[in-house]
Amino acid sequence: MNTQLIDFEQTNAFSTLFLDYIQGNEKLKPFYGLYPNPQNFRPQIDSKKKSTIGVSSHTRQILQKSLIRQYQNIAHKPSPQIELLTNPSTFTVTTGHQLSLFTGPLYFIFKIITTINLANELKKLYPEYNFVPVYWMASEDHDFAEINHFHLFGKTLTWLTEQKGAVGRFKTEGIAQIFAELNDKLPIFEQAYLQNNNLAEATRYLVNELFGKYGLVCIDGDDRELKSLFAEVMHKELFSNNAKTAFELVKQSSQLLENQGFKTQVTPREINFFYLENGLRERIVVDESNQKFAVLNTSLQFTSQELEKIIAESPEKFSPNVILRPLYQEYILPNLAYIGGPGELAYWLQLKGVFDNYRVPFPILMPRNFGMIVNKPNLKKITKLGIEIQDLFLNELALKEKFVQANSQNQVDLTAQTAQITTAFEQISQQANLIDKTLEGFVGAELQKNLKSVENIEKRLKKAEEQKLETEIKQLLGLKEKLFPQGELQERYDNFLNFYLNQPDILAMFLKEYNPFLFKMYIFQENE
Repeated sequence: MNTQLIDFEQTNAFSTLFLDYIQGNEKLKPFYGLYPNPQNFRPQIDSKKKSTIGVSSHTRQILQKSLIRQYQNIAHKPSPQIELLTNPSTFTVTTGHQLSLFTGPLYFIFKIITTINLANELKKLYPEYNFVPVYWMASEDHDFAEINHFHLFGKTLTWLTEQKGAVGRFKTEGIAQIFAELNDKLPIFEQAYLQNNNLAEATRYLVNELFGKYGLVCIDGDDRELKSLFAEVMHKELFSNNAKTAFELVKQSSQLLENQGFKTQVTPREINFFYLENGLRERIVVDESNQKFAVLNTSLQFTSQELEKIIAESPEKFSPNVILRPLYQEYILPNLAYIGGPGELAYWLQLKGVFDNYRVPFPILMPRNFGMIVNKPNLKKITKLGIEIQDLFLNELALKEKFVQANSQNQVDLTAQTAQITTAFEQISQQANLIDKTLEGFVGAELQKNLKSVENIEKRLKKAEEQKLETEIKQLLGLKEKLFPQGELQERYDNFLNFYLNQPDILAMFLKEYNPFLFKMYIFQENE
């Protein structure tokens, strides 16, 4: 494939906050640690080594034992990388994502590839250290509607189940129906979803089959031993009666971001933990009526003493929400960087105060790689229509207008004529003022009438030209719909099987082409 790079600004697809972060805007510097460039990983390593969090021998041993247990039913596991995690010279770089069915949108694949490539690049830069790429499985997430479907060849395939609670614990029953709707045989996917007991195990198997050979390690935070490492934070967050809890700290950061003109992504709760059991993941709140802790939408209530006992004996029953999950990750991993999309990086920028409070080094926030795949038929259409690929990132109205102006044999832009009319009326207004100043309003009103008439004429001219180019415009908009399904970036909608089935080596191609430190939109064009 040929690769073309487009600046993020040209895509019209990213928030101001994300663009400002990429560009190193001074306003955002108080909200993160080190900027994501290669040379900053040296001080990041030094900072993590000095920390007592995530790098101790005790933590590393528990991490390794948990991973060995989690991988016990997988034949081709990344054992060398798991073994390396007990080495004090080993660090991780991490991405996280929901357990999306069949990997969900294409960008899930891009996140993992960015993480693998980052680990490889760091090994070249700092050969005295080891770097393990990690996929953090969001197994405790309970928003099933976000993960229960994927889009393949224009069709939406959905897993229907009545199960509740943390999706990683969902039994995989019912997924077999999806295979009955597919025209292609998918042995790896069948093995993953039909031979594993729950969604967490299925996702680990599938991701390992795709990426395990590149050293990727999958980790499931829904783990009693790993949660035990986070018990001190559970206790402080639930029982501290001072301002230094995540609720107050994130509120402060959020207000500061908003004062700078940025829109915040997440809202903290007074208690940022869910109560977790099979079939249940609900918020923990304080019941002011009896001064007990309660679990929303249930009859469960606990005294302070009872909740302290659960933390000590069953820490796995506490599930951190979006505010505390990043801190939990850094507590159990010798981690240097988090790789995420624009929305993820936005909420991480709200969290630095929490990390500072718990004296945990803030990871380097790395934007994942972004991309769009243009196959041969679509590439031929682009060439035939005589447009540039970046034009397709315009909205439909702007795209049509640009195409009509470029392909019309007649002048349809009346900007010059509008300027002439405005100049003429300015002269008339000056002359009228000399005779009668009360005529100024009348002249101004007549100017607006004339400008409106010219605007209407221009619209009619454009419409007439559009009708002459009706066939080409239809082809243009059809092309945009294929590359931007439902008006979204391709990577946020299409499943990677749309491309993998026709080009099985596409993952290797992504790994070769993507540069984790090159912050651009990649356009992959299939060779003729």
